[in-house]
Amino acid sequence: MRDEYEMICKKYYNRVYLFIFKLCGSKELTEDLTQETFYQAFKSLHRYKGSSDMFTYIASIAKHMYFKHLKKDKHFGKSVDILDISDFLTDDGALNPEYIYEQTSEQMKVRELLDTLPDKYRDVILYRIYANMTFSQVADAMNVTENSAKVLFFRAKKKLSEELTNGDYL
Repeated sequence: MRDEYEMICKKYYNRVYLFIFKLCGSKELTEDLTQETFYQAFKSLHRYKGSSDMFTYIASIAKHMYFKHLKKDKHFGKSVDILDISDFLTDDGALNPEYIYEQTSEQMKVRELLDTLPDKYRDVILYRIYANMTFSQVADAMNVTENSAKVLFFRAKKKLSEELTNGDYL
């Protein structure tokens, strides 16, 4: 059993880590949630039936761990992790405060808006964009057909786009 767990961690750790990091934007929280995700996956591995891809199964657990954390910590996501600002450096290595503000502000607005979408729209966007899942994997994770996953994604993108352009988000 331990060898199986190690193989699963080795194969999916980076992908799960990136998925969670895209959700929360904090290295420290990502590390904690990734560890908790694999712990929960290991605890419930006996329930995994193999009807979906292993990554789909683990990403589903990761999503639930993230939302569980959000329910506990209502103030999370309102600050910027100073360690993650390397992407906002100018060509000469100096920080570009205006760019940092614009990018983090937009990211926070999109994250806040995602929370206002119906669960099925939010989930399809998280799985498809944040976890880079195929429509087949999204369908498995959401217990819908692949065609339904595509329709939900189209509608979710449309709704998100409308809210971003018509609302007070930009």
